[in-house]
Amino acid sequence: MTTPPPERNLSLRVITMPKDTNQYGTIFGGVILSYIDQAGYVEARRHGAGASQRWVTVALDRVEFKQPVHLGDVVAFYTLATRLGTTSVTVKVEVEAERYDSGQTVAVTEATITLVCVDRDGKPVPFARR
Repeated sequence: MTTPPPERNLSLRVITMPKDTNQYGTIFGGVILSYIDQAGYVEARRHGAGASQRWVTVALDRVEFKQPVHLGDVVAFYTLATRLGTTSVTVKVEVEAERYDSGQTVAVTEATITLVCVDRDGKPVPFARR
């Protein structure tokens, strides 16, 4: 019997706006990177047991854009925790764009991001799990 793959979570969904575009009418890669960071944080918080826990990004793997994101596209960021450490959570983030003009969904990119739970001084601390 085959084990089904774990389900990913919708962690963030945004509509692209003119302020996010370059001169070609596509979204700046840095804007997508910022959203990947936010989606990773949302997933890390799902595994921690309190709003008082602080999470910071310590690593982001290679990001290769497969398709551009256009003005007006709705971009979805799906996450899955792939590793729960003592002080860190590693999250896979998959990015998809729903095209403004056709409704077609395309894979944009994916990344792996690692976030660490820190105290007020920025030192890693074990996080309480849900």
